[in-house]
Amino acid sequence: MRKERSVIPLILILASAAFIFLMLALPLLLILVESFRAGLDFFAAAISDPYALKALQLTGIATVSSVGLNTLFGLAAAWAITRFSFPGKGLLTTFIDIPFAVSPVIAGLIFILTFGRISWLHPFLSAYDLKVVFAVPGIIIATVFVTFPFVAREIIPVLEARGTEEEQAASLMGAGFLTIFRRITFPHIKWALLYGVILCTARAMGEFGAVSVVSGRLRGKTNTLPLYIENLYDEHQFTAAFAVSSILVAAAIIILIARNIVEYTAKKDEDTNVR
Repeated sequence: MRKERSVIPLILILASAAFIFLMLALPLLLILVESFRAGLDFFAAAISDPYALKALQLTGIATVSSVGLNTLFGLAAAWAITRFSFPGKGLLTTFIDIPFAVSPVIAGLIFILTFGRISWLHPFLSAYDLKVVFAVPGIIIATVFVTFPFVAREIIPVLEARGTEEEQAASLMGAGFLTIFRRITFPHIKWALLYGVILCTARAMGEFGAVSVVSGRLRGKTNTLPLYIENLYDEHQFTAAFAVSSILVAAAIIILIARNIVEYTAKKDEDTNVR
C-alpha cells in the first residue's frame, strides 16, 4: 500500500509533465526555432513587413477596445447582479455565459446577419455610410463578443463572497456611490478585476473564428495578426508565418507571467489580510 501510494503521485506527475511538454512547450519551442531558421535578417524583415505591422496595429486596436468595453461592462454587470434584485437578473447571468457556449464562427455569422447586406439595419447603415462588417468596427464587435464573460465572471464570485454588510454600513453613514466603490468595493475586487483583464487580453489577441467571418480578410485593412499568419501559411511562406507567430508567442508568455504575478500577489495580499 505504501509503495502504491508513492508510485501513483509520481505517475500522475510524469504524465502531466509529458502532456504539457508535448501539447504546449514543444510546439512553442518549434515556433521559435522555425522563426529564426532563415536567419535574423529574414526574421526582422518578416515582422517589419508593412502588412504585418498593419495586422499588429489592428490586433492592438481590437484588443484594447474589447478589454476596455468589457471591463466597464463587467464591473457594471457584476455590481448589478451581486448587489441588486431586479427582473431578468437570471437572464442577464445566462447571457454573460453565452460566448462560452456559442462557437466563434457562429458568432461571426450572427453579426453578418445583423449588420450585413441582408440585415434590416443595412438601409440605415448605408444611408449614413457606416460600415460594420468587413471593416474595423465589425472586428471590434466580434472580439468584444468572444471576450464578453471574462471580467464579469472573475468579479462576481468575489463580490458574492464578500457580501454587502460593509457597503450597507457605509451607505447608512452617508457615503455616496463613488466613495463606497472606491474605498470599499474596489480594494476587494482589484485582483479579480486585473486577472479578468489579463484573461480578456489573451483571448482577444488570439481570436480567429469570429473575426475571420466578419473581417473579409482584406490584407492591410481588416487582417488581424492571426488572420495574417494564416494567409502566410496558405501561401507556403512557412518561415515568415512562424516569424510573425513568434509575436503572439512572446505576448502569450508576457501575459502568462503577468497572470502568475497577479495570482501570487493576490494570494499574498489575502494571507496578509487574514493575519
